[in-house]
Amino acid sequence: MRHDTIEKNLNLMMVLIVVAISIGGLIEIIPLMVSSDATEPAEGIEPYEPLRLAGRDVYVREGCYNCHSQMIRPFRSETERYGPYTTAGETVYDRPFQFGSKRTGPDLARVGGRYSDDWQRLHLTDPRALVPESNMPAYPWLSENMLDGELITKKLQTLQFLGDPYSDEQIAGAASAVEGRTEMDALIAYLQELGTNRRNRR
Repeated sequence: MRHDTIEKNLNLMMVLIVVAISIGGLIEIIPLMVSSDATEPAEGIEPYEPLRLAGRDVYVREGCYNCHSQMIRPFRSETERYGPYTTAGETVYDRPFQFGSKRTGPDLARVGGRYSDDWQRLHLTDPRALVPESNMPAYPWLSENMLDGELITKKLQTLQFLGDPYSDEQIAGAASAVEGRTEMDALIAYLQELGTNRRNRR
């Protein structure tokens, strides 16, 4: 088929563009779908406990990924600062994943345990009290918002349906696990776990 025939027929060109993009997309996606490295959890990776799952939801809702990535790239400058580079097996239970593309603030993939709970609480309530030059917004309302046990139970049921290995006992105890806890408690619990199973592995 001559190029000038394709270029003069808009409908044919659109169909061929869609076909070319579809083939290219499939070539990139299918190998990932069948690769155990991308579909199986890495060693030590478990589904989020109810409180941490609720914290992850707060993290997503507040748009923390807009300024903080959770993806350490395989470059020496990154691994020297943050620890081992991120692998696909670490994110199999993340829907959506939190890789991010911008770092106004530092990468958080290995932040778990680096700071105390009290430090995290003060930093989230008033970032400039700890880092005067910070441009991070404050999130004081998280200390006032209580978690909804019924909602977190439904989320675990949905994730179990999608294939996450939550047991019926874990789902039954989800509401009591977050009872009396605030969104601040949940977000801190989520942050304190990030990368703790991978940080010291090289």
